[in-house]
Amino acid sequence: MYMDQLNQAVKGGIAPFHEYLLQGSIVDSSKDVLVHRLRGLCDNADSNPEAFHDHEMIFSLKGSPQQQPMTVYLRHSLIQTDCWHLRYVGSTEFGDKTRQTLVRSCVDIGVSDSIVKFLNEIGFKLEYEFVAKGYFFHKGRMKVTVSKLFKMNIQGDVNNIDPLTLSCLVELSVVVPTGQEQVGEDMKNFAEQLKPLVQLEKVDHRRQQQAAT
Repeated sequence: MYMDQLNQAVKGGIAPFHEYLLQGSIVDSSKDVLVHRLRGLCDNADSNPEAFHDHEMIFSLKGSPQQQPMTVYLRHSLIQTDCWHLRYVGSTEFGDKTRQTLVRSCVDIGVSDSIVKFLNEIGFKLEYEFVAKGYFFHKGRMKVTVSKLFKMNIQGDVNNIDPLTLSCLVELSVVVPTGQEQVGEDMKNFAEQLKPLVQLEKVDHRRQQQAAT
């Protein structure tokens, strides 16, 4: 039952929601300044920022040599240990270069801890995993995360970790039904308020992958 919604979206070529995304990074020494600014700009400014500490696993299912592998992202909270979340992200839409943000289809599904066994049984293989720690904020329907990423020295051991870089990943995203293009403009305006601390941009991951190869 976990995969019904995912399979329907993939076979149909579309997913019921689109994610609008801007990304950037900030050095560790400036992270606290950014968090302070986000507290002032986002909702619930009088409250402490919400923290997360997650274990993320990336699984892929390989088909024929002519097909791209199907990739899903499984995130498990290490704070609320019964919280598991499965995500499928479709291809990025690059057709309209005037768009202010990256746009991609997505399917999000709440699952239980049995999902790992289920994915393995239907042929998915674990490609890599990491631990992410940080804070998230909301501004209306916009979500901002400031994440420190850690590599796992031993597979499955979320306590034996080392930081991947000397910086934090910053993401501004909105997940909405198809056709709400105004979202991109709203996100760009919000991102302007975070300069010069962090430059949030429309990142073309396809070009990065091509450069790496």
